[in-house]
Amino acid sequence: MKLNYKNTFLIGLGFFTVGIVWNIYNVAVPLYLDELGLSGLIVGIVMAMDNIFAVVFQPVFGALSDKTSTRYGRRMPYLLIGIPLSALFFFLVPFAKGSIVLLMIVLIFMNFAMSVYRAPTVALMPDLTPSSLRSKANGIINFMGGIGTSVSFLLGGLLFNIAEYLPFAAGSVILIATIIIMYNFVHEPESIEIEKKEPEKTANESKEQRLSLIFMLLAIFFWFTSYNCVETYFSTYGQEILGISKSQTSYLLLTVSVSFLVFCIPSGFIASKIGRKKTILSGIVLFLACFVAMIFLRNPLYMYPVLALAGLGWALINISSYPMVVEMGKREGIGKYTGYYYFFSMMASIVSPILFGFIKDYLGDGFLFIYSSIGLVFALFFMMLVQHGEAKPAMQAGFESYEHIDE
Repeated sequence: MKLNYKNTFLIGLGFFTVGIVWNIYNVAVPLYLDELGLSGLIVGIVMAMDNIFAVVFQPVFGALSDKTSTRYGRRMPYLLIGIPLSALFFFLVPFAKGSIVLLMIVLIFMNFAMSVYRAPTVALMPDLTPSSLRSKANGIINFMGGIGTSVSFLLGGLLFNIAEYLPFAAGSVILIATIIIMYNFVHEPESIEIEKKEPEKTANESKEQRLSLIFMLLAIFFWFTSYNCVETYFSTYGQEILGISKSQTSYLLLTVSVSFLVFCIPSGFIASKIGRKKTILSGIVLFLACFVAMIFLRNPLYMYPVLALAGLGWALINISSYPMVVEMGKREGIGKYTGYYYFFSMMASIVSPILFGFIKDYLGDGFLFIYSSIGLVFALFFMMLVQHGEAKPAMQAGFESYEHIDE
């Protein structure tokens, strides 16, 4: 059984657009809010709005898409509504920047529209990919998201200097092009009953699987707690502790991003060879070792190789985690389990920066990597307790009649 690379890259276009939109958004919107005279606290709350919307609405739309049945499929209706609306409101952002009321209306509608389609888009991958190939597919999809992030930096660098609205216009055009391509070339399976029916689980087996899911989601929460805190506060850490410029801190963080991008696809192949849990545990141990080393390092030159290894560790963690979560649910509940994944990961990105912000007021910026290392220890502990979520053995007979599996 072989992965359909064409379909997987096409599904990855959804991640590609998210990478483009949010990076342009994160560069421009804080400046617009600052120009309107808002306090730093209010700016921070507004910038957390995307995560808040994700926590509230992505589980809802993921679960709704499981129960949707239309001639367009289960997931596609949410893409057909969410992506064009996202493109419209994203385009309007720079034109609304002169009025706080108008800007907030546009940002609220844009964040809601993005929430409509994100979980159903992600759920397309396990819908169209057999269990044994999902880690490979998730590696490709995350690779596409990383490419989108890189493209967004290029668009911003080239187009903001020409006209303020051009990066937003370019992003909106890419969104519209994406939904046209996905609608015409990504075809959902007509039936979700495409895997051999498994024997009914005993009450004890069901309880064990529920416990594994809880442990897995807690592990996800804690490793995102660590990662998001470093991502948020590394610039102030660089300035206060390392005494380096914002530019150099950006280059150090870029090392992690580039390394993650390079190892996305290989991490999926590693998981298919040694198993998802072993891959994730290896990534947590490597990530933890890098963060512990960062506690003691003060020379930025030595940080580059350490952060490159951290990027590898993050790829090993991230690529197999989502496939493990959806593996623990029934196939007809993939959207709901996708929502669970995003609820815990996005909740971490809301809670962790606030919690560390409170801690650093008392302990200082130097506590950053100690805090993040503690989070990874908790993630390692909970991940060791997970007993379910590995790929099911490939069952060719259950898939062979479906076009989306054939090369």
